[in-house]
Amino acid sequence: MMNEREYVLQNLDKLVVKPANESGGYGMLVGPHSTKKEQQLFAELIQANPRNYIAQPTLKLSTAPALIAKDYLEPRHLDLRPFILQSKETYVTTGGLTRVAMKKGSLVVNSSQGGGSKDTWIVESKR
Repeated sequence: MMNEREYVLQNLDKLVVKPANESGGYGMLVGPHSTKKEQQLFAELIQANPRNYIAQPTLKLSTAPALIAKDYLEPRHLDLRPFILQSKETYVTTGGLTRVAMKKGSLVVNSSQGGGSKDTWIVESKR
């Protein structure tokens, strides 16, 4: 039976691998957009210290029109972070954070890596 580390090492071309204790989108591998050389480097890093890395499936992000120039729209990948509160009942707020990858074709939405944000509006709420 294959363990988790073996699975990650055999599927680096399909996964996103990130340092476990860092943030901001630095030092990560986006498998489908990586080179064989980058995959080999990450395989060596993971084998040397597997606890320092996490792996997750590459998500298929939605796209939305983004204003690229004064009068030019082009699709960019985005993710939505809704704000949901839970105690005895669950409450979904009337907004959220939508992060957008401003580089064409990029899946990285972190603002520290050139990503941006968009207003998230809920136009109508049914109770």
